[in-house]
Amino acid sequence: MASLSLLGSSALAYETVMVNGVEATRILIAPPRTELATSIRDGLRAAMAEAAPGSREQADADRLYYFYGARHFEPLWLTKTDDGIAFSDAAEEIVALFREAHLEGLEPSDYLTEGLDLAAADSPDAFAALEAEFSAAILRYANDAHSGRLDPRTVSDFVDVAPKSVDEAELFAAVAEASDPAAVLMGYHPTHPEFVALRELLADHYAGEIEDLPKIGDGKLIKIGMTDLRVPMLRERMDVPLAPGGDPAIYDEALAAAVEAFQAEMGLNPDGVVGPATVAAINGAGGASRADIVANMERWRWMPEDLGAFNVFVNIPEFRLDVNRDGQSVWGTRVIVGTAENQTPLFSDNIRHVVTNPYWNVPSSILRAEIFPQVARNPNYIASQNMELLYQGNAIDPWMVDWSRASPSMFRVRQKPGTSNALGQVKFLFPNSHDVYLHDTNAPYLFERSMRALSHGCVRVQDPFGFADALLEFEPDITVASLETTLGGSERWFNMDRHVPVHMAYFTLRVGEDGTVRSFADLYGHNERVIEMLGLDAER
Repeated sequence: MASLSLLGSSALAYETVMVNGVEATRILIAPPRTELATSIRDGLRAAMAEAAPGSREQADADRLYYFYGARHFEPLWLTKTDDGIAFSDAAEEIVALFREAHLEGLEPSDYLTEGLDLAAADSPDAFAALEAEFSAAILRYANDAHSGRLDPRTVSDFVDVAPKSVDEAELFAAVAEASDPAAVLMGYHPTHPEFVALRELLADHYAGEIEDLPKIGDGKLIKIGMTDLRVPMLRERMDVPLAPGGDPAIYDEALAAAVEAFQAEMGLNPDGVVGPATVAAINGAGGASRADIVANMERWRWMPEDLGAFNVFVNIPEFRLDVNRDGQSVWGTRVIVGTAENQTPLFSDNIRHVVTNPYWNVPSSILRAEIFPQVARNPNYIASQNMELLYQGNAIDPWMVDWSRASPSMFRVRQKPGTSNALGQVKFLFPNSHDVYLHDTNAPYLFERSMRALSHGCVRVQDPFGFADALLEFEPDITVASLETTLGGSERWFNMDRHVPVHMAYFTLRVGEDGTVRSFADLYGHNERVIEMLGLDAER
């Protein structure tokens, strides 16, 4: 089988020229030498001309034009045989990869499009279009594998994750030169261990090794002695037989004991009460649905490729913070996150400062909705909350303000350090546009709840000084002891020498090293929205 590919026989030619006294490089495109190559060149030129200026389509067309121009526009994916034109061996390997894209959480039809129908191609122009479509499909696959099929920012205004990009020139050069081009494309998938575990779980689903169990629905809390139509299904899932003469709809002590043991195993508050967190955990324990797995795989594609050898990872639906070193959690604790109305946003940043005895600068949304109405009715409210009213940077007496003519935008309010301060004794800062950070709290009893979506968006840490001890492992001049010597005084800032990556993530499924699947409630609806946008409803 003689290939039309001319790899290695030519490359882009460059010449150095002077433009207005400045040295510049001009790219010289290698001319086509066959009828098929001429058609490929003309098709790529047309694609460049038809694409909207500044669009991704135009950028892709430009890159493909220059890539093929380096090869005299000779094809990569088509080869000449005694019977005519066929896919090259490399193309056949990639087609096989496309056919199994569902095992990677992708959609085969996104790549095996009508434009890749070789039987329908009957002219040089048609072959040229097929060659270009094949390269475009490769580019789509690499982008989807690397970055996900969705722009994260379209899922919610609280998802502040810019899509990653693929270097097209690097991609096509690697694929063109590889002895195993399918392996090159597989290399664009995330390598995070939990992504790999989810991929294996998905494969088990398609292999029929996981039974799709009906989901237990949401509803009111279920406590001992209560009657609920979900109890029979709970009893079946917990494998607790009904006592002779018992009512199958009554939540009895035996079932509550089994639920309590399950909660302890899943890291939930073991109180035997069935609420949203427990329902989500039970639904996911059997392996979760394919749609849930794929949606979580999609969100792993949004994560940075390198989380940092030493990092802080907050999984919002899990209400948990972990300090990780070399891929292993070395310390963890419970957290409280934002409510559905005041969501904790998804993003990655770096922790740079630790602040003791912090002021709480009240966000403008809270000032407008909560503080301002209270002060307008009773100016003494400011003092009663250990707060200060600031006007043009200076503290003023609330009793001196004509509140009938005032507006929230005229003022700032901050709560002074002290035992009543909403941030507690310490906060951990990573400057960001959301004004979100990690901090202590003056209401530690709230950590005993299983459902802890209770804050205005910041993340409250159950054991802040334990966290500080783990976080500051590599800080030579800041220790928990040095922080504690400042407590009870004025606000103190400590600048970290080593900035630590922090990730505000959203995973409703986590797979442990032993293969245990833990499922968490979709607090903000992000998971359901991803499922909807990816058209995965049929996989539920």
